[in-house]
Amino acid sequence: MKSQLRLIGGRKLKSPIGDLVRPTTARVREALMNILKEDIENSNWLDLYSGSGAIGCEAIQRGANTVVAIEQNKKIYQLCENNLSVVSKANKKEVSVQVINSDVNKFLKSGFKNYIQKSPKKLHSKDFYFDYIYIDPPYKKDPYYYILENLLLGNWVVSKCLAICEFSLEKGIDVPPRWITKDQKSYGSTGLLFLTPNLG
Repeated sequence: MKSQLRLIGGRKLKSPIGDLVRPTTARVREALMNILKEDIENSNWLDLYSGSGAIGCEAIQRGANTVVAIEQNKKIYQLCENNLSVVSKANKKEVSVQVINSDVNKFLKSGFKNYIQKSPKKLHSKDFYFDYIYIDPPYKKDPYYYILENLLLGNWVVSKCLAICEFSLEKGIDVPPRWITKDQKSYGSTGLLFLTPNLG
């Protein structure tokens, strides 16, 4: 079954009903977009555990160049693909969207170079990199440490990349030593942790 989820600008998205996903709340999405503001323009996003695709859709509406969304569940992947397609087609600016049906850590372990080689040539230039990596796994799984490690091991990040972890304040989050905390925000029971890689 599907319910509806509303973007900040008013557009409605399809959202699955049940415990399979926990869509980022409108409050958190709006706060995130307000923090990043004009930096979203022409940016490239990697959305891990994309779910309904709401974060990618918000980025597209604010001028992002690229959104690559990773979702393991087949049915939710199809819903995510549909949502991102609808929003990108309605956007005045041309945007590259790719939705991949895969386990997140398996995808990251395959490496950035392998991903680029297999991606459509029109999607990425030779100097392509992700400006933002959004990490929002099911809170019960708590895989943040391994995801952040695999982002480094797979060469997915550059020094100016910003990883954004959405997490439960009650559970907290474990961060590998090669990541630098730039900021943390709280919204009710939800936290946003902003990290940059230490590649020195």
